[in-house]
Amino acid sequence: MAPGWPLGLEPGGLALPAVAAAGGCGDPGLAGVAELLAGFAGGLPVSEAVAALAARRAGDERAGEAVLSVLPVAAAVAESERRWRDGTARALEGVPFGVKAIIDVAGAVVTCGSVVTGDRRAVADSAVVARLRAAGAIPLAMLATTEFAAGSPFNPRHGVVTNPWDAGRWTGGSSTGSGAALARRLVPLALGTDTGGSIRVPSCWCGTTGLKPTRGLLPRDGIATLSWTLDHPGPMARSARDLTLALGVLAGKTTVGPARGVRGLRVGLPSGWFDEGVDGAVLGAWRAAAQVMEAAGAALVPLDARGLDLGAHHDAAWDILTAEAAAVQGWTRARRGEQDAGLVARLERGEAVSGARYAEAMLMRAELMGALARVMEGVDVLLTPGLGGEAGRLADLTIEVDGRAEGFAIISRNTMVFDYTGFPALMMPAGLGPNGLPLGVQVVGRPGDDGLCLDVAMAFQQVTDFHEARP
Repeated sequence: MAPGWPLGLEPGGLALPAVAAAGGCGDPGLAGVAELLAGFAGGLPVSEAVAALAARRAGDERAGEAVLSVLPVAAAVAESERRWRDGTARALEGVPFGVKAIIDVAGAVVTCGSVVTGDRRAVADSAVVARLRAAGAIPLAMLATTEFAAGSPFNPRHGVVTNPWDAGRWTGGSSTGSGAALARRLVPLALGTDTGGSIRVPSCWCGTTGLKPTRGLLPRDGIATLSWTLDHPGPMARSARDLTLALGVLAGKTTVGPARGVRGLRVGLPSGWFDEGVDGAVLGAWRAAAQVMEAAGAALVPLDARGLDLGAHHDAAWDILTAEAAAVQGWTRARRGEQDAGLVARLERGEAVSGARYAEAMLMRAELMGALARVMEGVDVLLTPGLGGEAGRLADLTIEVDGRAEGFAIISRNTMVFDYTGFPALMMPAGLGPNGLPLGVQVVGRPGDDGLCLDVAMAFQQVTDFHEARP
């Protein structure tokens, strides 16, 4: 049994859906992963794609918010072009990707979004970067993060990453640079991490697609720890098809089977907690997405989540996160005056969590994992609304929900529970709200069903074009 999983919930073998080949590659600066691979196979030089991305960075006045540094790539580009010429191309040969700046890339300055880290250069690749590199992908840039993946939008070292759709709104954290760089078409693929929603939040608010995998599926070696029992590294891209290509490499021991689609699947629609305190436009996008899946052959199954007492579990999850963060960040205590106020507030909360409360929260967590599995016994996946509203305003740190100004505390409402339980969860675009900003929906599976989540999302994106919209 995998450590930390109750009997019957340990992740099994992960079967990924097959990915259809892209029809080709138009502008390589706008192309996704599958399109680039098709272009390279058809003779597009990898150097041309890298140059197109450089031109996009140069022509985008806000590119520097997301991209902290550009990495040396000439040797890797030459190697990829040679492999395409001689027929030895690997799974992601020549695909450039960005890396959240808490994840080590050999030789790169990894700031963790903090002044206290100085100019630390990573001596080796993190495990997830090493796996992508071994498959031929090319680390192109280090991307912004909130401080130690737990701060406010206003980073004391690098500044704010504004939303690509509206500079007065936030990208969402903590994988701020990854979400913004994808939406701005500065990279086709990025690595992020998710502890309370940090892959899925920027994916929702930037109109991109991101997967928080099953807990433990991907290694955390070489990634700065925020919360050792909640942290999940994962891929971020512009489509589920691209995520599938990346996860097949990142997870290492996956098998690729035929794409299943949604015909015959039972899709659970949970009410209570997930649809409470959510803007009407978000609920409308969720219901419309469910209808798309029903039209494609899925059966919709209403579920009542009120008996799960998710409010209490949400609080318990935050107690675990902040207590573990405070333990990890003890070495920075003397420099708190230089740190982000949002991070400091969370560390202070964690320092106040008693040992008894931490143990109680961990017991509650194990109980919810079993209870959630029982709720899902009659369905294949859950479909929930994404975040509670369109991207939050930077001026007052509020999110509009049916005309009310809600604080940023509601951001993690629909995401944190799946870090807490470790179930795989995917966020994808589902339309635009009343202010023309992206809305999202979330697909959730049982542990080990990452491939099924991707399959459902691919089926949705085959008949909708929300993921193709760009600022």
